[in-house]
Amino acid sequence: MLMFAETEEFARHLAAMSESERQEEFARVGEWFAEHAAHITHHSRLQPPHTATTVRLTGDQAVVTDGPFVEGKEVVSGFAELDVADLDQALAIAAAWPGCPVVEIRPLV
Repeated sequence: MLMFAETEEFARHLAAMSESERQEEFARVGEWFAEHAAHITHHSRLQPPHTATTVRLTGDQAVVTDGPFVEGKEVVSGFAELDVADLDQALAIAAAWPGCPVVEIRPLV
């Protein structure tokens, strides 16, 4: 699975773009998905971090809080499940990602 993480700097950069520049960036992302469609089995963009609800399990207690699960400068903003032969193929696909600046690759169980 590829997990796409946005940084605060990337979010500011995207917000500073004109609408046409932003649409060009989104088009590049769409082209990436089209180019790698044969390997992508599922993908989705997540709602912004402020929409998150976190459940922290401590012993037999479940504490529910609003917001993301971590305090940080990077937040997962979407994901794509891949069907690839090996890590090298996943790395090549991730390296071509034109969107946010961080892509974490993690195998599925």
